[in-house]
Amino acid sequence: MTLPPVSDAPAERARLDAATADLDPPLAVLDLDALDANADDLVRRAAGRPVRVASKSVRNRAVLRRVLARPGFAGVLGYSLAEALWLTGGDHPVSTDVVVGYPTVDRAALRRLAADEQAAARVTLMVDSTDQVEVLDAVAPPGSRPPVRVCLDLDASWRLGPAHVGVRRSPVHTAAQAAALAGVLAARPGVVLVGVMAYEAQIAGVGDAPAGRPLRGLAVRGMQRASGRELAARRAAAVAAVREVAALEFVNGGGTGSLERTATDPAVTELAAGSGLYSPTLFDAYRAFRGRPAALFALPVTRRPAPGTVTVAGGGWIASGPPGADRVPTPTYPAGLRLVPTEGAGEVQTPLRGPGAAGLRTGDRVWFRHAKAGELCERVDVLHAVRGDAVVDALPTYRGEGRVFG
Repeated sequence: MTLPPVSDAPAERARLDAATADLDPPLAVLDLDALDANADDLVRRAAGRPVRVASKSVRNRAVLRRVLARPGFAGVLGYSLAEALWLTGGDHPVSTDVVVGYPTVDRAALRRLAADEQAAARVTLMVDSTDQVEVLDAVAPPGSRPPVRVCLDLDASWRLGPAHVGVRRSPVHTAAQAAALAGVLAARPGVVLVGVMAYEAQIAGVGDAPAGRPLRGLAVRGMQRASGRELAARRAAAVAAVREVAALEFVNGGGTGSLERTATDPAVTELAAGSGLYSPTLFDAYRAFRGRPAALFALPVTRRPAPGTVTVAGGGWIASGPPGADRVPTPTYPAGLRLVPTEGAGEVQTPLRGPGAAGLRTGDRVWFRHAKAGELCERVDVLHAVRGDAVVDALPTYRGEGRVFG
């Protein structure tokens, strides 16, 4: 799969404009054909391992249901306990298997979990020390609640002396540390250790072919090869040590950017991915795969302040992470537009320059791609589902359903 070539940009713009002609921007669309193709590609790359859908990169219940109904996907990797309770609750849950990917100290949500036997059977909490379990015990003592499922978060970063490559997550780094925590959890009343997770962000979340930076690409690929070898050995040892004291149901690893590599690790039983479904710009910089842009947003042209320049309303939809040019939205259709360096993407207006501005008039729209996936859904109430040149559905985002999980 490839991005539409520049020659197709006018056709893509015309198609999206036609589909949404009766809607006023700002608005966001989800191209269903691109979404389905991206989902198929994730399954192909997973090579038979089930893919747990990372909900933070989706943030739309209808889309989660659509993806989970496809072969190759199983369960959700959530980002909040309150979110997990919402997704697993009701008569028609999105999933009956949600692993919360981050530790929680949300006492209200913990009380709800502890008071609901069905929820306790469907939700798995993430832990990297007994501290998180002690918060749970203070809210609902072991004898007063059903057993709570927990997953041990193994740090997957690469450490070279004082150097740290990767994200700072769990303090549990070595097999010995994993075994020690697993032993304590296995002996602790009121919790059941059912899984291990190790997210290799330095591989899954760092593009190995950044545009226009070949030397950085070489360095990233070298780092990822070395880090991957180190992690494979350490993860295998840690999982084996944990299995000595706990009957694990799953070992989760990977992300959109590392599915092929992680799928070859015999210690891993399932993978995680979410961003690849929408294919935001941060995932353009990988050699192993190329998704189809599925989620885009449109902003209206409100001014023409100078020849070769237009201004759109809003635009400051900046992605989280280290500040940089790769975190800003990318004007995509019409081709030939760029942000103005001295202003960037603004809170209430964004100037754009380039040859693409020549044909734009006040009231026209500019289509952007977000740098990250699910964060787009925090800006809009609905993803307008597009197939061909027509809107075929309106899919409420978490925000559109009145839910904000941080």
